Amino acid sequence: MNKMLRRSLIVLSILALAAAAIWWLTRPKPIAVVLHTVGVGRVEASIANTRAGTVEACQRTKLSTISGGRIDYLGAREGDRVKKGQVLLRLWNEDMVAQARLAEAQVATARKQVGEACALADVAEREAERAAQLKTSGFVSVEREDAARSEAKAKRAACESAYSNIKQAEARLQVAQAELKRMVLIAPFDGIVAEVSGELGEISTPSPPGIPTPPAVDLIDDSCLYVKAPMDEVDAPSIKLGQTARITLDAYPGRHFAAHVKRVAPYVVAVEKQSRTVDVEVAFDKPQETGRLLVGYSADAEVVLGVRDKVLRVPTPALLEGKRVLVYRETDGRLEERQLKTGLANWEYTEVLDGLKPGERIVASLEREGVKAGARVMPESAKDR
Repeated sequence: MNKMLRRSLIVLSILALAAAAIWWLTRPKPIAVVLHTVGVGRVEASIANTRAGTVEACQRTKLSTISGGRIDYLGAREGDRVKKGQVLLRLWNEDMVAQARLAEAQVATARKQVGEACALADVAEREAERAAQLKTSGFVSVEREDAARSEAKAKRAACESAYSNIKQAEARLQVAQAELKRMVLIAPFDGIVAEVSGELGEISTPSPPGIPTPPAVDLIDDSCLYVKAPMDEVDAPSIKLGQTARITLDAYPGRHFAAHVKRVAPYVVAVEKQSRTVDVEVAFDKPQETGRLLVGYSADAEVVLGVRDKVLRVPTPALLEGKRVLVYRETDGRLEERQLKTGLANWEYTEVLDGLKPGERIVASLEREGVKAGARVMPESAKDR
C-alpha cells in the first residue's frame, strides 16, 4: 500500500513539474515598454496656431505710378537697399517738365509786373496828394484833382490785380509740379527692393479699379519684422495683448525666439473648407538675435497662457483618454491603471495634482500592441527614462 502511495505521489509530482514546465514555456512573454519616471518640473499652458504663420514686415508698400507712361529711369533694382526720399522710378515727362518751367517763368513775370504796377500806383497816389494841395491853394481845378485821384485808384487796382496774377501763376506752377510727381516713384521709407516690374523703355500702367496688376516696385522695411499666425476662434478669447509667446521658424530648426502678442485681429476669418480663425500678430522681444530673416518665411507662434514651476508632471502623450495613466508595478511587473487629477497642460507636459507620486514609473509607449491594465511588461532599459 505504501509503495502504491509513493508511486502515485511520484507520478503526480512528475505531472505537476511537466505542467509547470509547459506553462513556463508557453506563458506570454512580457511586453517591452518605455517607462517614464514621474518627476518635478515646469509646465506651461499654451496655444499654437492652427496653420502655418508667416514672417511679415512692419512696413511694406507696393508702389505704382498714378499715371501711366514709358519708363525713363530706374533708380533701384531688386535686392537694392534704398533710403527714404530716393527716386525709384520715373516715367518720361519732358512735356510736363517744359510746362513746369513755363509756369516758373510766368511766376517770375507776374512778380516783376507787380513791382511795376505797384510803383506806378505809388507815383499816382503822390500826384493825387499834390493835386489836392494845389486845389486848396487855387492853383488846380476841381476837375484836375478828381482826375488825379481817379488815376491813383486805377493804378492801385492794377497793383492789386498784379498780386492776383502772381497767385494764379503760382497755382499753375503747383499743378505742373503735381503732374510731375504723378510720374515719379519715391521711397517712402528706408528698405529693400523686393521686386521691380518693368524695364527701361517699357510701358508702366497703373492698376484700374478692381483689376489687380503687379506693382511697379515692391518695397520692404526689413528692419522691423513680426509673425502673423492664424489661431482657432475657440482660443481667441484667451489671447491678450502683451502675453508671452514663442516663435519657431522652419528655416531655423531647434531654435525658439522670445516674443509677445502685439495685436489680435478684431474679426474672424472664414475660409471655405477650413476652420474659422483669428489672426494674431506676435513681435520678437529681441529682434537683434534673430539674424537675417526673410519676409515670407513660414513660422509658428505659441502663446503662453500660464506657467507653473516645480510641479509634478507627466508627458502629455502618456495620458490615456479620461486623464488616466498606466503605472508600472515594481513588485510583479504588471501595469496598473491610475486616474489622475490634472492642472495646466500643453502638448509636451501635463501637471499632476493628484494620483501619482514622484519616482513612480508610467508607460510612455502606449502605442505598442498589448499595452493595457494588467499586462505583464518589461522595461526597455536602454530607453528607460
